[in-house]
Amino acid sequence: MLTVAPTTDIATCHALRRVVFIEEQNVDEALEVDGLDERALHVLARLDGLPVGCARILLMGDTAKIGRVCVLGTHRGKGIGQALMRAALELAQAQPGVRRAKLGSQVHALGFYESLGFVPVGEVYMEAGIAHRDMLRAFSA
Repeated sequence: MLTVAPTTDIATCHALRRVVFIEEQNVDEALEVDGLDERALHVLARLDGLPVGCARILLMGDTAKIGRVCVLGTHRGKGIGQALMRAALELAQAQPGVRRAKLGSQVHALGFYESLGFVPVGEVYMEAGIAHRDMLRAFSA
């Protein structure tokens, strides 16, 4: 059974992100571990009790910046990413004064985020050696 919920278990989120970003995608650890986790909100996905994905939300004025979205490779393509993003969006929208969500999508995942209501903005840029594009989604009033 899949459960997705807010969490304070940052250590588990770090472990998942280490596997996906540092080990799998070769992101430099100094970029991944950026010191912002303590002030962020986190969402954790568990499948049959085991952690399989996570995301974090940084609150910046009226914008919730969703980032560090990851699902273990062995569990991709099963709807976990969508469930994780829906929970992150719900948590973000529940924060006082937050009117929109923003994220930096890896270019290969643009369609995934578009299916969740995000719209690409700006140009493609490189972050951690991976092509990204910013995306926005306004929340209804």
